[in-house]
Amino acid sequence: MEAETSWTTYPYNYITTYVPESESYSEQSDDDDETKVQNFAMDSLLPNDLLERILSFLPIASIFRAGTVCKRWNEIVSSRRFLWNFSNNNNNNNYVSQSPWYFMFITTDDPSGYAYDPVLKKWYSFDLPCIETSNWFVASSCGLVCFMDNDCRNKIYVSNPITKQWRRLIEPPGHKSADYTALSTSMNRAKQSYSVSIVKSKQVPGDFFQWDLSIHLYSSETMTWTTSVTDVLTGWRGGDESVICNNVLYFLIYSTGGNSDHRHSLIALDLSSTSSSSGTLMRSFIPMPCSLTCGRLMNLRERLVVVGGIGKQDRPEIIKGIGIWCLKEGGGGGREWQEMARMPQRFFQGFGELDDVFASSGSDDLLYIQSYGSPALLTFDMKLKCWKWSQKCPVSKKFPLQLFTGFCFEPRLEITP
Repeated sequence: MEAETSWTTYPYNYITTYVPESESYSEQSDDDDETKVQNFAMDSLLPNDLLERILSFLPIASIFRAGTVCKRWNEIVSSRRFLWNFSNNNNNNNYVSQSPWYFMFITTDDPSGYAYDPVLKKWYSFDLPCIETSNWFVASSCGLVCFMDNDCRNKIYVSNPITKQWRRLIEPPGHKSADYTALSTSMNRAKQSYSVSIVKSKQVPGDFFQWDLSIHLYSSETMTWTTSVTDVLTGWRGGDESVICNNVLYFLIYSTGGNSDHRHSLIALDLSSTSSSSGTLMRSFIPMPCSLTCGRLMNLRERLVVVGGIGKQDRPEIIKGIGIWCLKEGGGGGREWQEMARMPQRFFQGFGELDDVFASSGSDDLLYIQSYGSPALLTFDMKLKCWKWSQKCPVSKKFPLQLFTGFCFEPRLEITP
């Protein structure tokens, strides 16, 4: 099955290239038994400002196609005022925003893959900027996607995958040979600025139960890194899951064999009032809602949402289902988990043989779930409480050990790194 369209056919810079003049249409009218043919362009009936408003409501893939219709439309969709209208529509709760896309890697060697558009229900052959292999760390927020290499972990790029604009960040501080690293990013739409966080975890030499943990923050306003927290965890280590919601950094920690009933727990760090004194991180310790085989953190409308594999009672490392929880403010200033949904068994079984770990990410009100062993992609709408399979991906599994993974991002034109 071939992709319906190659996204590379409609690169952003194509909008600014020459396109043909608009075609004319004919209309016939009767006047004293004589037929007169009047030639006119249909869009000429609309002033530019009204046409801009209409086009700004299109799905983003259709906007690129609109730029190839004629010279006038090309100038409109590449204008600053159009980008303002497009941004305003997406930020206004009274209108339908651009639904987040899902990029699926199809090989473990290179970053090639397909992007899924849930509005038009189409897959596009899609090239990502900067990233060199599919095992790089990836984090996204409001149209920006952050990539970090998995070897030295000093190559960090922030990019807009739609416009292909990107920026390389300066090398972060901390251990260059961390055992575990978690990457997250957060975009401030009002200030048009962003931050990047890296949580590094390294085993204390000779002691498996103690782990050095440091948190490093990058600000696009100052273009510098700061080390906000250094601490030592006992019985827990960091991992590769983190997310920023409402200026709070959440990251998963993993039990190293102590007396904990759960394999995973959560740490919350308020980025506006960080402290580097030892032992402060465990004060914000949040137990997970149940024993999980794995947990995936995501920011959905500034709410922390966890998608987790639910372990069996007698064998917690074996997955029996998938649940979705949201972290709510409880009484007395505490936090508590609210279960939002559990995957129906017919969808759970639809993945075939599902491992205890899987890929999941989301944005806005939509989240995606994908098995590493299959290109099947499942969506869940948090607002409508609706589970739905995506259109079939153009790629199929070619050999038994082939792995698939991916990430979610918002398609935006107006966001720049």
